[in-house]
Amino acid sequence: MHLRINLRGVILDFIARASAAAQFIEDHKTHHYVDAVSVIPGDVRGLPRLPNEELYVGP
Repeated sequence: MHLRINLRGVILDFIARASAAAQFIEDHKTHHYVDAVSVIPGDVRGLPRLPNEELYVGP
């Protein structure tokens, strides 16, 4: 999935597994570490992986 993260006006685009993206979004709703998170449809080629994506995948 393509995640677009707005962090104090800086737009960051990453690719993440669906489960990691869902957990990242849930964490954002709870803790508000970033200003906004969006899932963007379309091509994800060339995007970097979500940093520490492994932390958002788990039981």
